[in-house]
Order: sequence, then structure tokens, then C-alpha cells
Amino acid sequence: MIKREYNNRIIWGVIVETEAYAELEPACHGFKSRTAKNETLFGEPGRLYVYLTYGIHHCVNIVTEKKGWASGVLLRAIAMPNEHHRVAAGPGLLAKRFGLNRNHDNSLISVENGIWLRKSSADTKMSPIIQTTRIGISQAKNLPWRWYMKNSRSVSKRALGDRSPKPSEAWSPSSKEGP
Repeated sequence: MIKREYNNRIIWGVIVETEAYAELEPACHGFKSRTAKNETLFGEPGRLYVYLTYGIHHCVNIVTEKKGWASGVLLRAIAMPNEHHRVAAGPGLLAKRFGLNRNHDNSLISVENGIWLRKSSADTKMSPIIQTTRIGISQAKNLPWRWYMKNSRSVSKRALGDRSPKPSEAWSPSSKEGP
């Protein structure tokens, strides 16, 4: 993910952990009904759905699927070059580090809007991906709709039995891979 800040400074990192949500399951904000708070989740794919959790932490989702169907991918962790590996390791920390809040809700992901995605460069050695159950929810928590890069130390919480890699074995983005 790449973000242009107000002073035109660019910050970026590699998404290393996500969770999926869809209208058909009770952990999704759009499961029961469409409301003013979750309206963005029912909107056009490619927009940010940003909400406040526990009254203090913002969480950032990318709306997916199709208009009229609530679905999204929660960005759980981003590895950032030249920064501590835990700076954006969790949805609240990620939103805080990228300065994303309710004002960004319903923003189209685009270079013109200052928040965009791009595919990693071809020479990036990607880590194996772990698929596991979602965390931090009370309903539909057994769905295996969470994915993370095994060799990243920026993952917010690892699956049971999966140890964090040693620094010498860990994958992290290089500043030369930047935008």
C-alpha cells in the first residue's frame, strides 16, 4: 500500500496479513442490515471502508466483490521498509501509521486520491502464505479467511504452532522496492 501524505511525502509498505469478510457470515458488518455506518461496504469495489472499533482504533478494509453485496478485506498488517517490524502489525497500528481514519471512508483507491496499491516488483522474493482462521471476532471465527506471510515478523498474530522467524530468516521489504 502506498500513501501520499499532505506534504507529498510517500509512505509505503507491503501488505503481509489480511482477513476476508462477506455478507453471508455473521462477523461481517453488513450481515444483518445496510446502515449509514456500513454503507461503504455495500459500495463499489476498490474503495476504503474505514470504521472505528472499541471507540478508539480505526480499521481499514478494501471493498471487494460487487456493488450491493457487503464484502471486504481487512488490512491486518503491513511491513514497512526502514521501520520497526511491528509499527503497522495490527489493524489499529496500520491505520494509525498510515494516518487513515473515518475521513478516508469511501475513498477510491487511486493515485489521484493519494492512496493506492501496486503489485510487488518481480524480483521480490515472497514468503509462503499461511491460511488460517480469523482473530479478534466472536462469530464465524472458525472460517479460514485470514492469510499472512509466514516469513514476515510484521504479522499481528501467528497461527498456533507457527513461530515468528528469527531476524536473520525473516522477510522484509527493501527500500529499493519502493514506489
